[in-house]
Amino acid sequence: MDTVGSVGLVTPEIFHFPEPLTLECNRTLPSFDLIVETYGTLNRDKSNAILICHALSGSHHAAGFHSADDKKAGWWDNMIGPNKAIDTNQFYVVCVNNIGSCFGSTGPTTINPDRVSSDEHHLDKPHTSDHNEAQVYGPDFPLVTIKDWVKTQAMLSDRLGIDVWHAIVGGSMGGMQALQWSVDYPDRLKRCVVIASTPKLSAQNIAFNEVARQSILSDPDFKDGRYLQAGTYPRRGLILARMVGHITYLTDDAMKAKFGRDLKSGKFMYGYDVEFQVESYLRYQGERFSENFDANTYLLMTKALDYFDPTRDYPAALATESTEPLVPLEDSIGASVEATKKATQNALEETVTSIDEGENNRQQELNALKAAFAHTQCQYLVVSFTTDWRFAPERSQEIVDALMATGKPVNYINVDAPHGHDSFLFDIPRYMGAVKGFLTAPFITGSLPKNSRGNSHQKTGARS
Repeated sequence: MDTVGSVGLVTPEIFHFPEPLTLECNRTLPSFDLIVETYGTLNRDKSNAILICHALSGSHHAAGFHSADDKKAGWWDNMIGPNKAIDTNQFYVVCVNNIGSCFGSTGPTTINPDRVSSDEHHLDKPHTSDHNEAQVYGPDFPLVTIKDWVKTQAMLSDRLGIDVWHAIVGGSMGGMQALQWSVDYPDRLKRCVVIASTPKLSAQNIAFNEVARQSILSDPDFKDGRYLQAGTYPRRGLILARMVGHITYLTDDAMKAKFGRDLKSGKFMYGYDVEFQVESYLRYQGERFSENFDANTYLLMTKALDYFDPTRDYPAALATESTEPLVPLEDSIGASVEATKKATQNALEETVTSIDEGENNRQQELNALKAAFAHTQCQYLVVSFTTDWRFAPERSQEIVDALMATGKPVNYINVDAPHGHDSFLFDIPRYMGAVKGFLTAPFITGSLPKNSRGNSHQKTGARS
């Protein structure tokens, strides 16, 4: 009965939402679809549901297999399943593909109903597959934010009849969504698990994202984002973007141990083709990624990462920001592309501020997070990894410090792991044990009322 196993064969389900969805950028989707996978069984009072939020390149397929021929399980299969950290014998697990993705939910690669409707009057146009392909959103798809994803996930919760999630769990970008959930819908989750994440992106992280975007935007096959209509694909740009990203997910020691300076052929070839094993690895990762991911989606997802800031809606947080007027979010991928040149030029013209301002900025960030977390009602588990330099442990500790300063119940673990940012995807016993223990531990009485809809008294937070 204690055997660890797989959830087996799973079938995704599409949920259609016919109502308009107004996004943070003030654009509106007339309707949208979410593609979802579920594992385990929802109990009678719907109190055992766990929501899984995926990272940038992730999808709804978090566990199990889609067919008997599948050689690769879902991206978090080592975490989700019978007697695993997220035990499907005990919990009903839901993983949803975010809008803007390229794995089935409404996004840049799906049909734009507005364009199809406008073409219905042109009866002379044959509705072939090529014609339909020309009607995809492409760069016209609105830019979305973490808050938008959380909003659609809450709508899915309503559709499933789940008033309160037992837990919301996510790693990296998924952790940002879990954190945003606790701020936006404080009475709809009991536990929040934030893994290898950050309260907001640093300038360095935004810079990495910009280099990746420029790799795509500068590819001559990008065609201003209309590559499907043009019959091209910015493959080289997407490969380069993934190579840049992949370097940040690993560590110097991990690459040294795995590749060193090993040569592929055993000798120098005195050319620009692949010579070192690490070059071969990066190119392979880029090639594989370019075959399965959409370029417009990559642009959109990295922008959502850049925009993430759970303190943005709170006056106490805004008071600590610059007195410069807030810049509105661009309303589409196309608009973002046009703004890139201007934004890059502005960034080059800015000078580095005095080092003395560092401590003031840190205090301001803490105050802003305290304001955002002041009304949260769930219990938190924050997990970081010692070798993660993309979202370093110090960034997780900022979240923990703010939660403790506001008296919220929080557990924190910094796991020693050699895999860098990718550690959250690995089966590390201490990490898996911490997640399982947190999800199954008794809930602290008083943190959330039984009816889940009132104000509650918080227990004092503590690190562990």
